[in-house]
Amino acid sequence: MSGRPSPHAAPLPEPSTIPENGWHCGHFFYRFRREAMATPLTPECVTQFRAALSPPDDAAPERIASYWISGHEADFGVVVMDPDPAKVDAIHQSLVAPPLGQFVEGVWSFVSISEVSEYVPTIERFRDRLIGEGADPESDELKAKVAAYERRLPMMNEQRLRPEIPEWPAACFYPMNKSRVPGANWFTEPFSHRNKMMAEHAQSGIAFAGKVSQLITVGVGLDDWEWMVTLWARNPDYLKDIVYKMRFDIASAKYAEFGPFYVGYRADADEILDHCKVR
Repeated sequence: MSGRPSPHAAPLPEPSTIPENGWHCGHFFYRFRREAMATPLTPECVTQFRAALSPPDDAAPERIASYWISGHEADFGVVVMDPDPAKVDAIHQSLVAPPLGQFVEGVWSFVSISEVSEYVPTIERFRDRLIGEGADPESDELKAKVAAYERRLPMMNEQRLRPEIPEWPAACFYPMNKSRVPGANWFTEPFSHRNKMMAEHAQSGIAFAGKVSQLITVGVGLDDWEWMVTLWARNPDYLKDIVYKMRFDIASAKYAEFGPFYVGYRADADEILDHCKVR
């Protein structure tokens, strides 16, 4: 491929590490290397750990949240989002820098970018969907639903691109792909069919409004998996319930492939250190 633009092409944007729409997102998971600890963490390491998870304002990313992780796969995890990838990765580098780094080991990570999915209905597609479900094209009820969706759409897209992380206690993180196996190749299905399946999938999630908040970030071209799913919940029961319910949707039951699951509970630096008993 040539890097030289066609003389008739529209002007190209300036080269930049800042996405044009979404934010960079990092999911980082770690274990404490207790086999390297003769004693609990020193005060210097504790101070470094606190500073890494609560950086000063000039170095702080737009979003950061930390969790202790249940199970043996990891001790704690951090979700970081910012337009600048350097600010996202700086959190990881601060955790593995000396002297703390000799006692902290990364066990898994995922690099992605937030986006507004192509399956999010435009106002016109939303109206057409309602009509396809039997709504009267001239009814006041249809007009009211379309108007309400038009008011909500900018806020919903803002949450997809630059989400607020809820202060809820439970969270679940997992990567996923859409399958390419014979008879279940997502990428050979026509858009209309894929869109219909994703609409069903979204409808299942709506039942958990106020109980679960979801963020889907895209790792295509950036990491081993295509998407990262982050679920924040008011209660861990809701994590179990929403994942179970949505697996019956055809988009998931036939076409989804899942990676490792991590479940975490919201905690600041001191709560993580105390829970993991390393100081």
